[in-house]
Amino acid sequence: MGSLFSSGKIQCSHILVKDQQLAQKLLANISAGADFAEQARAHSECPSKAKGGDLGKFSKGQMVVEFDRAAFGLEVGQLSALVKTKFGYHIIKRTS
Repeated sequence: MGSLFSSGKIQCSHILVKDQQLAQKLLANISAGADFAEQARAHSECPSKAKGGDLGKFSKGQMVVEFDRAAFGLEVGQLSALVKTKFGYHIIKRTS
């Protein structure tokens, strides 16, 4: 289902790391119940880590293609698999 907002914007948080093994470990920890925002603040290499990984609202086409495709494919509250982009490995959580 798409967004209920006419703007078509969604909101996500993410964790970005360069190391695939670390990304897999973080994804496993979060899937097992670790707090996403705490993991983002502790490990993410993106400036959004200061806000627990929150990227705010964005529209299709604002993020790199791989990230965009994964984020817009998530339901609210859902966690992505690892998403590889030119920046590294992302774990994305759709928040609205």
